[in-house]
Amino acid sequence: MRIGIAGIAGRMGRLLAEEVTAAGATLAGGTVRPGSGKAPPSGAALLPDAAALFAAADVVIDFTHAEEAVPHATLAAAAGRGFVLGSSGLNAAQERAVAEAAQRVPIVYAANFAPGVNLVLALAERMAAALPAAQYDAEIVEMHHRQKVDAPSGTAIAMGRAVAKGRGTTLEEAGKESGRDGHTGARATGAIGFAALRGGQVVGEHTLLFAAATEHIALTHRSFDRRAYATGAVRAALWLQGRPPGLYDMKDVLGIG
Repeated sequence: MRIGIAGIAGRMGRLLAEEVTAAGATLAGGTVRPGSGKAPPSGAALLPDAAALFAAADVVIDFTHAEEAVPHATLAAAAGRGFVLGSSGLNAAQERAVAEAAQRVPIVYAANFAPGVNLVLALAERMAAALPAAQYDAEIVEMHHRQKVDAPSGTAIAMGRAVAKGRGTTLEEAGKESGRDGHTGARATGAIGFAALRGGQVVGEHTLLFAAATEHIALTHRSFDRRAYATGAVRAALWLQGRPPGLYDMKDVLGIG
């Protein structure tokens, strides 16, 4: 399989390039952000634009920015190529556009590609189903490095969605409480709370807390190396081979969906 990487000169792009080679796949090359001045990893082909990248690869992996998600998904659909999307911070319209592209080609879109995180998401859904919203308040606390630009993180949102799904609703219907400050009034019953911390070079920490009057239950995942995301994304790219069009996530790749 030929795997291309959008943003190959970045921190994640370089790890992805290493993992593609380690997996025995062919590195088709990558793109860099115009004007970045960054060079691709040694031996990796630098392609002029995203269209050339999709033409050269069987699957493209994208961990760049939310603004690139729709253009890249559109290119994947037009070229008939698989697409692995790991960018966070997509809005509802962007997610709909990605889903539309997935009607023509197979796409794996996940908030987090680390296997452990996806197991935690599966557990979160089961716990939420067992712990009534009227008695157990769900709060999600996440911390990332100081350079992260979106909050709450995509993984935190995925946790909130898992909790909502376990309770037979959606995050939008349950209510999302974040950024509490000042006289906010009492916490809404059934709402899902979010708190985002930023500082240092934390790769990623997420804690889901179910708080009742009689007990607290916490589920925590900590990432210490971004390579876990790169390894999972390459695994997803290889898994796409021969798959029919559709919008998949990492739980499908792991067989726990």
